[in-house]
Amino acid sequence: MKIDVLTIFKNMFDTVMGESIMGRAIDRNIVAVNYTDIRDFSNDKHKRVDDYPFGGGPGMVMKPEPIYNALSSLDYKNARVIYMSPKGKVFNQNLARELSKEEHIIFICGHYEGIDNRIIDNYVDDEISIGDYVLTGGELAAMVVMDSIIRLLPGVLGNEDSFKDESHYEGLLEHPQYTRPRVFNDISVPEVLLSGNHKKIEEWKRYQSLMLTYLRRKDLLENIKLSKDDKKILEDIKKVVEK
Repeated sequence: MKIDVLTIFKNMFDTVMGESIMGRAIDRNIVAVNYTDIRDFSNDKHKRVDDYPFGGGPGMVMKPEPIYNALSSLDYKNARVIYMSPKGKVFNQNLARELSKEEHIIFICGHYEGIDNRIIDNYVDDEISIGDYVLTGGELAAMVVMDSIIRLLPGVLGNEDSFKDESHYEGLLEHPQYTRPRVFNDISVPEVLLSGNHKKIEEWKRYQSLMLTYLRRKDLLENIKLSKDDKKILEDIKKVVEK
């Protein structure tokens, strides 16, 4: 996969992208990440990339020419162009899986009051938000999406099945996790996890995932295809919770 990022703050990515899973993916040439400074494509002698909005209003808007020129320096017509925006569709695991299958993604990171809408209307494929709140710019949001996508690429994680148990992979929240020691501050690990009975352990994990999802994110259950066993477990959970 190739990822290009259009930004006016390239240095923000240095530490985050060089560490942990993303750093290893780049080192192994599983993903190539490049950063383009939008200011380098400004026609203004002072390298300004923003101006006052037509129609008035507070703040500044990023001009279309520098962004278009930066985009044109890349092979954007064969890429999926994403603008990080609080007005976009909310990012989730399904979208992460979809994007992880792309060969080339370009992120546009806006600032101020956003970017000239002519860029969005004519050159952007997706507007994506990471939540119902506002950030100073699109860089942090782009990093969140990049992390979520890159870790799904083949060869990135040491265990290819490790992400399948994680929250949201199947639409459910992940079951609780425990490690050594068996007893910590007089609190013991659930006995079933020490039993060696793999069938019972898997049943416990599924029950816990359904329980946590029902208690914390009922909305997720509306979009999940549940088995007959899952539905029965949920009925039992509801009886326990309602007591």
